[in-house]
Amino acid sequence: MATKRVQAATLCWEDVQEGYVLPIFQRITDLMNWNRFAAVNDEFLYIHMDDEAGKTANQPGVFGMGNLRWAYMHNLVTQWIGDSGFITKMAADYRGLNLKGDTLTARARVTKKYVENGRHFADLDIWVENQRGENTCPGQATVELPSTTEKPKRTVPRKS
Repeated sequence: MATKRVQAATLCWEDVQEGYVLPIFQRITDLMNWNRFAAVNDEFLYIHMDDEAGKTANQPGVFGMGNLRWAYMHNLVTQWIGDSGFITKMAADYRGLNLKGDTLTARARVTKKYVENGRHFADLDIWVENQRGENTCPGQATVELPSTTEKPKRTVPRKS
């Protein structure tokens, strides 16, 4: 199940409310997903590709990479903030495994919004749940968003 990116307009700090729940980012994990992730991250470990290796590690079979759940949360947040926002901080704990065939859902909720030194921020609780509702990867993120009342504080360097 693919999650489509829909970004109609620039998300501004004034548009965000504490308690807002972000649209989800969801994937069903399988060897195809893991293989693509392993290819770009040079993470070809047998425990992620071979059932017998997973069983040797006292698991029911192969299991997914922790960093893939990080990537799912990163995708969730970047799709929400769009091209004008910035992730300024992100942290997560890996508290469970994801197994082949699991449905992983990255979720987030705005916990706080504030202005600091003229910059506009929102703090988020972020996490990944499996299809059983187990939170296997709790975390936090802080994003900086543009404001409708001020000029942007950051710019992307232009290529010469």
